[in-house]
Amino acid sequence: MLSTTQLICAFNTCFLPSYNTCLIGGAEEPLYTPATPSEPAKLYFRSDYASSALHEISHWCVAGEARRRCEDYGYWYESDSRNKQAQAKFEQVEVKPQAIECILHWSAGLPFRVSVDNLSLPDYDASSFEQSVLSQVGCYVLSGFPQRARVFAVHLLAHRGCDLNFKEFLEKKYENYCR
Repeated sequence: MLSTTQLICAFNTCFLPSYNTCLIGGAEEPLYTPATPSEPAKLYFRSDYASSALHEISHWCVAGEARRRCEDYGYWYESDSRNKQAQAKFEQVEVKPQAIECILHWSAGLPFRVSVDNLSLPDYDASSFEQSVLSQVGCYVLSGFPQRARVFAVHLLAHRGCDLNFKEFLEKKYENYCR
């Protein structure tokens, strides 16, 4: 199981030289700031939470070049007071990032659970969203997934000293998770 310090080091090793992007913990709220002529892009995650780091990394892995030139990738964030219709839209956008996040958690040796990020629906049943995320994980297992996510997942797995190749590891984790 990797610590946040190890996740930061791993991310910065993988992406600071090639994408001029660094990972920084201890933030009150997650935030992505694009690079400037004198500073690298910065990907901030909450406090010292590994899950927050991996969640923000997964969004970074999905963001294309144009999005990475905008603060928070040019998206707006609706607070955790979404109604059920807004929640459904939120979940549609979150399926791919959270599927990548799941794979990154597995690669780091950490447990994963989906996040509906909405405290205003305390009795909300997230099972449909969780199934959508798991289905997307299955698609990634079968057909591969974004290059930056793969680079980082393989690096995390190697850092943990896993003796399986990445494809075998992913197939085995997915099979075990679906049981």
